[in-house]
Amino acid sequence: MRAPQLLVLFGSQTGTAEDQAERLRREARRRRMGCRVQALDAYAVADLIKEPLVIFVCATTGQGDPPDNMKNFWRFIFRKSLPSTSLCQMDFAVLGLGDSSYANLPSKFTFQFLQEAPSTGTEGPSIASTVPQGPPSESQPFLAPVVTNQRVTGSQHFQDVRLIEFDITDSSISFAAGDVVLILPSNSEAHIQKFCHVLGLDPDQFFLLQSREPGVPCPPGLPQPSSVKHLVSQYLDITSVPRRSFFELLACLSPHGLEREKLLEFSSAQGQEELWEYCNRPRRTILEVLCDFPHTACAIPPDYLLDLIPQIRPRAFSIASSLLAHPTRLQILVAVVQYQTRLKEPRRGLCSSWLASLDPGQAQPVRVPLWVRPGGLVFPETPDTPVIMVGPGTGVAPFRAAIQERVAQGQTGNFLFFGCRKRDQDFYWQTEWQELEKRGYLTLVTAFSREQEQKVYVQHRLQELGPLVWELLDRRGAHFYLAGNAKYMPTDVEEALTSVFQEEGQLSNADAAAYLARLQRTLRFQTETWA
Repeated sequence: MRAPQLLVLFGSQTGTAEDQAERLRREARRRRMGCRVQALDAYAVADLIKEPLVIFVCATTGQGDPPDNMKNFWRFIFRKSLPSTSLCQMDFAVLGLGDSSYANLPSKFTFQFLQEAPSTGTEGPSIASTVPQGPPSESQPFLAPVVTNQRVTGSQHFQDVRLIEFDITDSSISFAAGDVVLILPSNSEAHIQKFCHVLGLDPDQFFLLQSREPGVPCPPGLPQPSSVKHLVSQYLDITSVPRRSFFELLACLSPHGLEREKLLEFSSAQGQEELWEYCNRPRRTILEVLCDFPHTACAIPPDYLLDLIPQIRPRAFSIASSLLAHPTRLQILVAVVQYQTRLKEPRRGLCSSWLASLDPGQAQPVRVPLWVRPGGLVFPETPDTPVIMVGPGTGVAPFRAAIQERVAQGQTGNFLFFGCRKRDQDFYWQTEWQELEKRGYLTLVTAFSREQEQKVYVQHRLQELGPLVWELLDRRGAHFYLAGNAKYMPTDVEEALTSVFQEEGQLSNADAAAYLARLQRTLRFQTETWA
């Protein structure tokens, strides 16, 4: 029996429809079907009357226009002189490719700008409160005053690390060791002004937001009415690295030929390597991209701002204090993110940089929107169960909360493996740990990686103290906890533990791996790591 013959005709501007057509060809071949693939304008359209089976794969370009390589076909197929029965013998299917972000599909919301500012302030209490009705949440965060903002690394240390303390009096916030606090950051004043300038927006103008679709609520993080400044400050993530879809929509909104051509290239399948070099590798931000395309930026209709720019997401931090030790306080340890790429301006973490900039000493209270959720670490409730905690760098934060909680409950058997670069630069809570050691509540093991020629890390200390680790885990039922950077350290610690199991427990490699897996399965080995 002769194999069926399939013809796939595509109309493509940026390569997406062509890619889909080639996928159909491969799928047809896999099913033992003969298949040809051609651009619509490269095909002799008069031959369609001879084709038994055709799939048309068509994309749109610009404002919903046909691609360049199908315009002739498009004009031909709409000729009035073409008999209505011309293609009656042909079986066909049409795959239409579009983009829901095109400007002639409507935006999700519309902006109704007000001629005058509201007579009373509406922006703060509608999204956050100093006295919430219930436990604070993402929809109703607590505005916590910043009490202290202290750098805890030495002046010669490469990184600025802060101990930040919030007053949570009358907040209804409750937490235990291992829980995390979520903080909603704001954009800097300089970035807000620059964004408004590039887009031609008045930061002091107020607007009402309306959904185009019935039953679709407006974003809960935006009060009604809201100012442009509030929108840019607390909602639009203008310092995030844009995705490919950002360039697709921006190209649709661009009235400038050269800029639109470049944006289309960045959003095409063929332009992904160049987009990576331009945007992802140097971590170029949305604001910086808009500055690079000024004619496009100043023409963006405000209605499309929420389609174009993602919402600022909350950042999670391990809570570094216990309510049993500090009943009205919540503390976090924050490493301020800053690094250099090939761009002149250093890359900065939005939340950590914003938190570091807050000055609790100013006349007006500095407040931060926050709420709490359960974390990934759960500590044993039985008082006689030892805990081994491995927390290099800022990974020690949740273990400070656990140790404070356990000490307040009179629990000993706390073993902390802490690692940092140098004891005089980044030894967090050194005095506190040493005092607890004197009182018999803590066994502290340190690894200072840069104080000797050969670098020493926490995994080396675990192996050195293998007999103690095995005794605690195998004979005393200890729980093992690990927190910190996810890059290399977790794997190194697991390998060190496996080595201890082999040497001290006389286990084979397979049995040692099974022992570790059993600890994980029974939640006696828990980790909380981050990139």
